[in-house]
Amino acid sequence: MAAVNDSTSGDTSSRNPRSKTTLVILGLLAVAIFAGLCALGTWQVHRLAWKRTLIAQVEQRAHAAPAPAPAKAEWPALTSDNAEYRRVTATGMSAAAAGMLLRTAGAQDATPDAASPVASPASGDVIKSITRDEYEAQLAAAFPFEEPQNTGGQVIFVSTTDITTLNPHVRTDVAATYIIGPMFNGLITTNPIDGSMAPDLADYWEVSADGLTYTFYLTKDAKWHDGTPLTTADVVFSFDAVLGEGSLVPYQSDVAQVVKSYRAIDDYTFEMTAITPTALFLSKAVGAFSVMPKHIWENIPLSEWGSAPGSTGTDPSQVIGSGPFKFGEWVTNDHATVVRNDDYWNKNQIPVLDSFTLRVNPESNAAVQTLLTGETDIAANIPPTQVESIQRDNPEIVLDAYDSWRFNFLLPNQDEETGTFFKDVNLRKALYYAIDRELIVEQILFGYGVVADGPQPPLSPAYAPDEVTPVYRFDPEKAKALLEESGWVDSDGDGIREKDGVKLSMAFPFIEGGVNTQLVPYLQQCYADIGLEILPEAGPQTTLIDRIMSMDYQLSLIGVTWYADGDQGVLFRCDSATPNGFNLVHWCSPEYDALDDQQVVELDREKRMDILKQMSNIVSEDAALTILYFDQGIVGSQPRLKNFFPNGYGVTWSLNWMWVTE
Repeated sequence: MAAVNDSTSGDTSSRNPRSKTTLVILGLLAVAIFAGLCALGTWQVHRLAWKRTLIAQVEQRAHAAPAPAPAKAEWPALTSDNAEYRRVTATGMSAAAAGMLLRTAGAQDATPDAASPVASPASGDVIKSITRDEYEAQLAAAFPFEEPQNTGGQVIFVSTTDITTLNPHVRTDVAATYIIGPMFNGLITTNPIDGSMAPDLADYWEVSADGLTYTFYLTKDAKWHDGTPLTTADVVFSFDAVLGEGSLVPYQSDVAQVVKSYRAIDDYTFEMTAITPTALFLSKAVGAFSVMPKHIWENIPLSEWGSAPGSTGTDPSQVIGSGPFKFGEWVTNDHATVVRNDDYWNKNQIPVLDSFTLRVNPESNAAVQTLLTGETDIAANIPPTQVESIQRDNPEIVLDAYDSWRFNFLLPNQDEETGTFFKDVNLRKALYYAIDRELIVEQILFGYGVVADGPQPPLSPAYAPDEVTPVYRFDPEKAKALLEESGWVDSDGDGIREKDGVKLSMAFPFIEGGVNTQLVPYLQQCYADIGLEILPEAGPQTTLIDRIMSMDYQLSLIGVTWYADGDQGVLFRCDSATPNGFNLVHWCSPEYDALDDQQVVELDREKRMDILKQMSNIVSEDAALTILYFDQGIVGSQPRLKNFFPNGYGVTWSLNWMWVTE
């Protein structure tokens, strides 16, 4: 599911790129991908004393003697004039991790997206994923963890929006992920090194040679927060809840699209079969949701899960997960807190902190101010305009910038019934040529972004700006020529073009605040210069959602965060037009759809990437959207916070390892 971003809201991420989506638009600029593999180096392991035994076991199995721990990478200082740093994805991945991943790339390519980065053949032709031990060793090698010098303490994360639920199956907002994520586990999880799939409740999994059967081997140690053992009965129940009648799960169609059947072989072995081999099976069928406790939820109708006490927190005894943190409290529109689970089944990841709190402050500038005054410990999505002043006035604040999955674009309405202007491709291309997107990135984003050539973000495996055609650059004269070619002329000299008695003038709804404060006036002037009048209408995100969903607009401004596998079909397919998907402009290309059908089932990674690039060129040639830029996430944190490594795969993914100095 896509999440649309508000420049004043928290981190957004997408886990299911093909949902029959209940659209939740959480803002224009809200964080990111493939860290450039630093350099091909030797396999060095940075050890923590408390993980030395685990890594030694992995090294022994690999018949590799451990090398000395690498020095912590020295990143350039975060400054608005440091272009090199602004273009680096600061995931914290070391050269050692790069070498480790490159060394195993052959195994990954053999069955792309079907297993983790170091997938290797098991018996016969079965492909086996990495194990939990191997995954944790990867993390220790890739990130400069420090051994905690203190235990306990609280970390407070400031958010401009409150959470909407405590139930991962009905969640559609971003803020809730910060609270739900630490409380629940899935069969698999996202690897923060590169966005691939890694073990969670499953110690590992296997994929059959024909790519149809996936077998997950669950840990026997997992327990729910109330002490009940977690078994495959809970996994089967969770899938039943996703696919059952009355289900409120927003990614139900994703699972149904790829899953043929599933069953428990025994208490700790779970098997799934795919309808057809697909490169997206894990992300669609397994990676999108958490396992739910059958004994808590089995007697509650699926249609009532949204309002159930376990979702609202009105009965804390019903808020039961299996994760490293347990439910503390939720005070609506004020804060939500989770507390350490001392009995967490994965002893390597029992949290150091006592608690983690999401505190709500709805005004973005005020939210950042709470970080600067020490009231909070983490603030995500710091506006680029504030970076310089923070560095000058609050040099103790740690700022991390990284590429994100977000791209920001204009929506030209192409619906057959409601679209007045932009069914004409010349007008859509004129939208591109009339604006200087390089200027937007440098002057409005202060360099914290990348001009968008094509729809794939920089960290996407299909990102290939040098292969995108056409590439649109600032050329207002060409924009004027395209408008005139389509019959739009300024016959009365008022500066606004017209055709057949219709003025080239339209309302321009957008989400108020943030970067839009500078961006929208610039767009207005650029379009006025070519004879197109836009009339800005700032408002809250809920108002914009309603207008977009009802196609009550001609041109609007929005942003979206996408998922790491490059699949964008739900953004552009003909059958994904709202409300059935995320095609907000109702653009339609049968050629694009045919290629999309191919890429979903293509298992050869290089071939799939080639198809995705062809699809990007179709989108670009037809100017389906006016994609402005791919922005970067900027996160601020207190210096007392350690083992905090925000990146595009999650701002707080390292919560289990975080500690504070006081």
